[in-house]
Amino acid sequence: MKKKLLIFGSRGALGNGVTEVLLEKQYDEIYLFDFKHKEFSHDNIFKILVKDLSEENNVQEAFNHVSSSKDSIYYLFSTVGGFTGGKKIWETEIGYFDRMINMNLKTNFLIAKYFSLLVRESHSGTICFTSAYTGLVEEEGKAVYGISKAALIHMVKTLAEEGKEIRLSANAIAPFIIDTPANREWMTNADFDKWIKPSEIGQFVESIFQNYNTISGNIFILKNRFNRD
Repeated sequence: MKKKLLIFGSRGALGNGVTEVLLEKQYDEIYLFDFKHKEFSHDNIFKILVKDLSEENNVQEAFNHVSSSKDSIYYLFSTVGGFTGGKKIWETEIGYFDRMINMNLKTNFLIAKYFSLLVRESHSGTICFTSAYTGLVEEEGKAVYGISKAALIHMVKTLAEEGKEIRLSANAIAPFIIDTPANREWMTNADFDKWIKPSEIGQFVESIFQNYNTISGNIFILKNRFNRD
């Protein structure tokens, strides 16, 4: 059985770290989707440039680069999303609400839709999304961000139920803070050792993928990291 991996948002801070880990795993074909790409020496990588993923025709066009196959298992990890915060609900302009819904929910809904159609015509598949701790636990000043991530969590759980029919499992990670350059710049006095690393997320996602036929409908909180030294 062939193993085919799709990564949406492969060039971002999280996506880049996850991609570096997953490139070293045993996948026959790897499809990277983003607005720009870097060079790779691997000959099994296909780099697909994407446009605004909140537009359905752009998502459909992206998936047109991947063919279904009854002798293939498909794995997809999505880092797609965005963040805005710092304002209470009564201070928030509706444009910020729309932006978070488009970036965190609509994009991933469309990815889920077209990946499901791909898996339906193949052997089986699994998909993992990037939600957030705020989607499960309310935080002041992060209402629209949390709402969009909570809705994503509901979608994942629904997809896990519906996916049984087509041999598709669905899960999501819910990080608290990821160790990225942007987050370090935002919180300069934080203890970075407590922040989960993109490479660690890559290893965790791979463990989900390796057990894709038994793990579905889960939202994995990634919050309390400690060093093993």
